[in-house]
Amino acid sequence: MIRFESDYAEGAHPLIIQRLCDTNMEQTPGYGVDCHCDAARRHIKKACLSPDADIHFLVGGTQTNTTVISSILRPHQGVICASTGHINVHESGAIEASGHKVLSLPCDDGKITAQQIEDFILGHFHDENFEHMVQPGMVYLSWPTENGTLYSKNELVAINSVCRRCRIPLYIDGARMGYGLMADSCDLALPDFSRLADVFYIGGTKVGALFGEAVVITDSALKTDFRYLIKQNGGMLAKGRLLGIQFETLFEDGLYYRIAKHAVTQAMRIKQAFLSKGIPLLYDSFTNQQFPVLDQIQIDQLSRRYSFCFWERIDEKRSAVRFCTSWATSETDVDQLLSDIEHL
Repeated sequence: MIRFESDYAEGAHPLIIQRLCDTNMEQTPGYGVDCHCDAARRHIKKACLSPDADIHFLVGGTQTNTTVISSILRPHQGVICASTGHINVHESGAIEASGHKVLSLPCDDGKITAQQIEDFILGHFHDENFEHMVQPGMVYLSWPTENGTLYSKNELVAINSVCRRCRIPLYIDGARMGYGLMADSCDLALPDFSRLADVFYIGGTKVGALFGEAVVITDSALKTDFRYLIKQNGGMLAKGRLLGIQFETLFEDGLYYRIAKHAVTQAMRIKQAFLSKGIPLLYDSFTNQQFPVLDQIQIDQLSRRYSFCFWERIDEKRSAVRFCTSWATSETDVDQLLSDIEHL
C-alpha cells in the first residue's frame, strides 16, 4: 500500500535522525534551555527577521494550540476561527475543554475574511445582551488552511488591521507552514508572519521533524510567563534538546524549505494528473494537499493500491477525497499514481 493520507506517515528526515544519534550521549540542561534550543532559536529569529521574538518548542499541534489560546484568552472570552478550522473540527474539543468557546464563522474554502471578523466583533458589542454572551477575544487562522488554500499577503494585512482596530490578538497555526511558503501562489515569507501576527507557530511534525512545533511570539504583552503555561499544559519536555536539535537541523541551512518544496512539487504533479483526466478538484490548492472529486468506482479502483482520506460527500455518486504528499514522498510512488490516474 502506498500511503497518501497524511504528511506525517514517515518518521523524520535522515539528517535529523543522524543529528539525534550524534548528540545522543551529550549531557545538557533540560526543559529547553540547552545549547541546541538556543541555536534553533537564533536560526528561527534570523529567518523571521525578528530578533526580539520569543521562541518556544512544543511537541504537537493540539498541545500548541491549546497552550497558546488558553494563555491569551480571559475566562469570558472565545476564539474566532473558520468553521473548518482545526481547533473547531479536529481537536476533540481541546479548546472547549480549556474553558473557552470556539466562535466559528462560515467559509467556502477554509478562509474567513477581514469583513467577516469585523462584522462579528462589532455585532457582539452592538448587541444589547453582549455581557451575556462569550466575548470574541482573539482570531485563529490556519496557514495553509485545512483545505490547502492560502491567505494572501493582502488578506492577512486586512485581517491584521481589523485585529489592531478591535484590539484583539491574531494567532496563526502554521502546522504546514513550510508547504505554504513553497507554493507557487504564495506571496508571503516568514518575516511577514512576524509582522502581521501576534503569535504563530512553525510546524515541524508535518514538515520533516520527528515531532515538534516552534511557537514565535512577537507581541510583548503575550510573552510574560508563557513558560509557566507550557508547563501547566503538559508541554514542557524534560529532554527539551530533542526539539531544539530538530529545529536547529531544519533551519541552519534551509533544509526546511528544500524538503517542503519537494512535497509541493509532487502534489502539483498529482493535481495536474487529475485535471488532465478531467477530474475536478474541490479546492484550488497549491500546497501539498489535493482534493479530487471521484465517483465510487474510481475510489475503489485507486483504493486497491493507495491509502488516502475521505473528505466530504458531494452528491449521491461522488465524494471528495484528499491526497497528501510530504517531504518524504517518493517520485516513484507519484509516477505510479499518475499512471493509475491515467487509467481510471
